Amino acid sequence: MRRIAVIIPAAGKGERFGRREKKIFAKLDGRPIFLRTLELFVNRDDVCQTILVVSRADLEEVKTRYGANLGFMGVRICEGGEARYDSVRAALEIVNDDAELVAIHDAVRPCATDAVIDAVFAEAAKTGAAILASPLQGTIKRVSDSGTIDATVPRERLYEAQTPQVFKRQVIAEAYANPPESMEGVTDDACLVERTGHPVSIVESNFTNLKITTRADITLANAILKARPAAKPQKKLGAFEEAQW
Repeated sequence: MRRIAVIIPAAGKGERFGRREKKIFAKLDGRPIFLRTLELFVNRDDVCQTILVVSRADLEEVKTRYGANLGFMGVRICEGGEARYDSVRAALEIVNDDAELVAIHDAVRPCATDAVIDAVFAEAAKTGAAILASPLQGTIKRVSDSGTIDATVPRERLYEAQTPQVFKRQVIAEAYANPPESMEGVTDDACLVERTGHPVSIVESNFTNLKITTRADITLANAILKARPAAKPQKKLGAFEEAQW
């Protein structure tokens, strides 16, 4: 059985969400998005550790409102930094010594299925680095600064990166220990690994593994989850934990 540490970065500001409430606290079918996301991993036999990374500004609220839930789920809370890079690096420092793989998954990507998680975990175990990604479906336009179309870009072999992004522990540790001089253009963890020269495999996913960015995405996520067969039972929560939601 593989031993996998899962890092859930949730320290972002969520500025495009469009309301005062932080995106991670917004409800998806009655429960906070980040808890929905954590549930994808906490009951897996191959996951040995789950780390939730939150901003300093949200740390006290998370502990006060959801500490009982997170303790029951066995989730460790970690304080993040200003940028995603800083948050993941902080979490990597507390990954268990016996973890063989490290998976990094967006806190606001709650619709990943067991099947795609299984597939990307298995691929990373074979190759050392693998991510979920969805092939682009629409017609892609490159646009000038003036707002006019420069070119229509062929979409063949173009994919949108998703999470989980999964790496052998030494591979992701090396990438974070030797960051590029400039972080410009580094938009995900796979990009850091690519720059070390280690190949990163793609495991094909689809648009239903969406990342919630705007309020409209919650409506779509609700529709996706309701269209799926009933999930296998999760760990039973007591009345106190249910009240915290």
